[in-house]
Amino acid sequence: MWEVPETAIHVADNSQQVRIDKQALVRFSRKWLADGSQVPSWDRRYHFCGNSEDTVSYLLVLDSLNFCFWPLSAGAKWEIEYESRRLSGYYALAVSLKQAVQSGIPITKAEYLAELSLGQLKQLLGGRGELPLIEHRRQILNELGQVLLREYEGQAHKLVEAAERSAIRLALLLAEKLVSFQDVAEYLGHKVFFYKRAQIFAADLYGAFNGQNWGRFTDIHKLTAFADYKLPQVLRHLGILHYERALAQKVDQKILLEAGSPEEVEIRANTIRAVELIRQELDRMGKGLRAFEIDWMLWNLGQDAVFKVKPYHRTLTIFY
Repeated sequence: MWEVPETAIHVADNSQQVRIDKQALVRFSRKWLADGSQVPSWDRRYHFCGNSEDTVSYLLVLDSLNFCFWPLSAGAKWEIEYESRRLSGYYALAVSLKQAVQSGIPITKAEYLAELSLGQLKQLLGGRGELPLIEHRRQILNELGQVLLREYEGQAHKLVEAAERSAIRLALLLAEKLVSFQDVAEYLGHKVFFYKRAQIFAADLYGAFNGQNWGRFTDIHKLTAFADYKLPQVLRHLGILHYERALAQKVDQKILLEAGSPEEVEIRANTIRAVELIRQELDRMGKGLRAFEIDWMLWNLGQDAVFKVKPYHRTLTIFY
């Protein structure tokens, strides 16, 4: 059993604060199909693409840090300057790490990661404003370097090799070996599995290598959506996700939701379930897309200002 979609169904079927509007989902799927929406290609402007093994290492570092980019206080959000533009969030992280590799900072080396200090991390990321949970990010990279040295000869690609071309096995392996990838909650006495960043690593390998070499997986179609805070924001704007009044007020007033709370778990699980239902609807209409591709498309939509009218939910966590 692949635990992520199975446990998402359980939560969606029992949710009290979040529901999926099936009619809105069908309308959106039909419009998307009519508009000819396409899966975005891998964006090489912002990502490092070099020696194949270095690219694997770069992506693993990137996805180890790919969480919580919103400012914790009224202070300025973290952002960088790149090609005469200001970048924030995920793209700022991807570029900062790309520039670190290109400038000779050995972030693709496990030995460096294992001993990385907080000062070194701040320096290589650069930018201005505050990147949340920075000390946790240092600890995550230290753990990553130590595990790679201890079990994979210091090589990220050997960890990928151990998954034997299975995207699901790779996600589970990351969750087994690294505490920072153990993205699991509990709901009504049952464990709920998300593995957001672990799944993203497999999908990013697929995207960066165009489904070949280190990105070739036999079961890439089994990946689910990556339950974060941007996708539910988009799905709520589209009318696909509905929040009960008390939860809607918390989200709209930017009140923190506790990690692992029923309402937070419901948002994430219903996001996974909604994307799977969109996939099924598109498939019924003759458009075969995989869940992670729909995720990419929705996430790209979420970068447009119209989808930011209502806030995303805020949970202080290393998992997304």
